[in-house]
Amino acid sequence: MSDHSAPRQHSYGRAYEHMLEKVRYEGAYPTREKAEEAVRLVLSGLGRQLTGDERVELAARLPFEAARILTAQIPDTQPLGGWAFVKDLAARTGASLTTTRWDTGSVFSAVAAYAGPDLLTRILQQLPSGYALLFGRAELTPVA
Repeated sequence: MSDHSAPRQHSYGRAYEHMLEKVRYEGAYPTREKAEEAVRLVLSGLGRQLTGDERVELAARLPFEAARILTAQIPDTQPLGGWAFVKDLAARTGASLTTTRWDTGSVFSAVAAYAGPDLLTRILQQLPSGYALLFGRAELTPVA
């Protein structure tokens, strides 16, 4: 009986495994487990920041397991800027700011690939300043 549900779980698993391998490669993590720790930490943090249609659309594009991590979080009432986001993640784990910044960039690189350029632009417009650099984009400020 469990054979009927296995292919569905396995297809989700493959997509998530692919995401973990991308993060592991981008972040030069020694193990898949270290990459997964970074994915869980950063996606949880992003889930506390992202709201609205962008949150829903990003979740639809991510592998099932990653979407579940993102959407399990209740968005904060006071969004954090990019640097405050990194400091918050570091405080939650006790890791250094440098390590946490590295983790964030590694995971956001994979997230950006799943999101695509148009959705990523909308996400960055929604979030406070400082996130563009974390996603590997230039931080552009509007001209007055």
